[in-house]
Amino acid sequence: MSLAVVNTRAALGIAAPLVTVEVHISQGLPGLTLVGLPETTVREARDRVRSAIINSGYTFPARKITINLAPADLPKEGGRYDLPIALALLAASEQLSIDKLEQYEFVGELALTGALRGVPGAISSAMEALKAGKKIIIADENAEELGLIEQPGCLIANHLTQVCAFLEGKGELFAPEKLPQPAVEYRQDLNEIFGQSQGKRALEITAAGGHNLLLIGPPGTGKTMLVSRLNTLLPPLNDGEALESAAIISLVNPHSLQQQWRQRPFRAPHHSASLTAMVGGGTIPRPGEISLAHNGVLFLDELPEFERRVLDALREPIESGEIHISRTRAKISYPAKFQLLAAMNPSPTGHYQGKHNRCTPEQTLRYLSRLSGPFLDRFDLSVEVPLPPPGILSNPGLNVESSVDVRARVIDTQRRQYERQQKLNARLDNHEIKLHCSIEHNDAIWLEETLVKLGLSIRAWHRLLKVARTIADIQKSEQIGREHLLEALSYRAIDRLLIHLQQLAG
Repeated sequence: MSLAVVNTRAALGIAAPLVTVEVHISQGLPGLTLVGLPETTVREARDRVRSAIINSGYTFPARKITINLAPADLPKEGGRYDLPIALALLAASEQLSIDKLEQYEFVGELALTGALRGVPGAISSAMEALKAGKKIIIADENAEELGLIEQPGCLIANHLTQVCAFLEGKGELFAPEKLPQPAVEYRQDLNEIFGQSQGKRALEITAAGGHNLLLIGPPGTGKTMLVSRLNTLLPPLNDGEALESAAIISLVNPHSLQQQWRQRPFRAPHHSASLTAMVGGGTIPRPGEISLAHNGVLFLDELPEFERRVLDALREPIESGEIHISRTRAKISYPAKFQLLAAMNPSPTGHYQGKHNRCTPEQTLRYLSRLSGPFLDRFDLSVEVPLPPPGILSNPGLNVESSVDVRARVIDTQRRQYERQQKLNARLDNHEIKLHCSIEHNDAIWLEETLVKLGLSIRAWHRLLKVARTIADIQKSEQIGREHLLEALSYRAIDRLLIHLQQLAG
C-alpha cells in the first residue's frame, strides 16, 4: 500500500496527547515533505530516518513522500517522532507488515545507525497509551522510567530492526525490568537542632497540615536547618503522587528518577533565580522550580533578596496548585502543589533589636517592604527563630524528639484529615472551612477583634482557622477551642514585627 498510519505521543508539559503519523507515497519527483507544525528538530527527522532505514538494511523509497503529523495545530518538537515516521515509511512502501501497527504506539529517536535513543517525558507517553488501551514501544534508554509503572503493556527496544522483527513476528520484545525501589533514607534528624522548641513545633504543624511557613531571625539561629528537616517529617509519596512527580522530573532529568522515587521533592533555588526559572518557560514551556517542587517543598532562603515580581508570580499557583504558561506556540499547564517555606533576616544587617542592631526602624521597614502584603498573606505560619538562650549548647539533649517520633504524629494527623475531608487542611476551600473549621460564637467575636487590631485580612482569618484545625487534629480534638486559636495566633511573627517597627518609626 502507499498509505500508512502509525500512532505516537507528543510531549506537551506532562500531558501526552495522541499524534497520528500519516505517510503517503505517490508518483512524482523524489522528495519528502513534512507537515503538521513541526519544530526544527522534527523537520531534521527526514535525514535521521533516511540514514537509519538504509543502515538497517531497508530501502528508502525514491518517490514523492508526504508525512503529516496530526493534529496539525499541535506543536511538535524533539526527536520522539523518528521511530513512528520510520515505521510508517516502511509500511507505506510495503517493506513492513501493518497487521500489528494499530495495536501499538511508538516513541523514540533514531540514530543514523538505526539505534533507538531515549526521549524526555516517556513516562507520560506510556501512561497515556495504557489509559487508551494500547501497548507502547519505547527505547531501552527509557527503561528505568517505564519500570516504575506497575501496569503491563510497555515494551522496550534498542534498534529499528528489533522493532520491525517483532512486528513481523520474527522476534520478541520484553517489558522493562521492575527495579527494586530504594528505601527512603533520611540523613538529617530533628534532634540535631539545639533548642528552637517553637520552631520545631511550627515545623510539625506545617508538616501535618500541608501549610506554608515563614521563619524570621538573625543569621546562624538555625532557620535553614529547621527547613531542611521538614522532609524527614513528611510521609513518602503514594503511588499516584510518585508517578506525577516522576512525569515532571522525566522532562528535565530522567536519569535521577530511580534515586528520587517516592521521595518528596525539595527545591531550594538561589535568590538570583529569574522569573522563567521559577515558573517555567521557553518556546514550548518547560517546568520551573515550582513545578519541580510538586508534591514537595519549595524553600526560598534570603526571601527579601528575590525579585519582587518573581515572588508575586508565586501567589496564584500557591492558591490554585497549578501554573499556566502561555507562549506564542503553546499554552501549557503544570501542576504546582507545593509547600512554600521561606527564611529571612528581619533587617538588612540581620537584627532589628538588641546590641547587634545597626538599622533604624525606617531602614528595616524599607527592607521588609520588598515583600508585598498579598504575598506575605500566603504564609499560614510565621515564626521568629531567636538566638538560643544560655544553657542550650551545654545541655543539647534536653527535651529532644527525633524525626521518627514527630513523623509518626504527622502521619496519624494526616490520616485523620483524609478520613474527614479527603485532603489536608491547607487545601480546604471556603465552603469546607465552614464545615470543618467551625468555632464557638464567643471565640469568633474574640478572633475577629484580634484580627482588626493586627490589621489582618479575611485571607488571614481563613488561614488561622486552618492552622487551628491542624493543631486540634494533632491533639486529637474534634472541636477547635480557644487554646488552638491562641496557638495559631502565636505563629504570626511577621505581623507583630511590622506593627512594632511602625510604632517605633512613629
